[in-house]
Amino acid sequence: MTRFDNLDVLFIVWAFLFQVVLVIHFAVRKRCLESYTLNFGWVVYALSIPAVVISVVLLLGGKSWSFWLGGFLFLACAAYGYWVDYVRQIPWRKPLRLSIMFPYVFLYLATAMFYWWPLGLLSRPLWFVAAVLFVIGTVLNVASH
Repeated sequence: MTRFDNLDVLFIVWAFLFQVVLVIHFAVRKRCLESYTLNFGWVVYALSIPAVVISVVLLLGGKSWSFWLGGFLFLACAAYGYWVDYVRQIPWRKPLRLSIMFPYVFLYLATAMFYWWPLGLLSRPLWFVAAVLFVIGTVLNVASH
């Protein structure tokens, strides 16, 4: 069995928490898109703050860039999403505005990938479980629009 150090455990817990929160978020959003998103969607964006703190801890702890980059990508994704959804209140999902969608989807996928791929460096079984959560989250995300 692979032995993880404290920073590995921190990354693993956060990577799974990120995926589980997204699955729950997308599942709830599917049932009540507008009311939920406007009132509680910002909570997902706010999780970028502890994500950056964890990334700084991982960076200062000497972990490879692949382990700490996700938090900074999440901050960029959350800042962009918050700016579009809450500050500017741009209705970009319906009708679909590609000029907003492409950077949003790119930042979201980049964030998700940097919480998923590094798990493969630690444990292939964890990587597979995270892959299943990612697929579930993606299906729920697409279905909720």
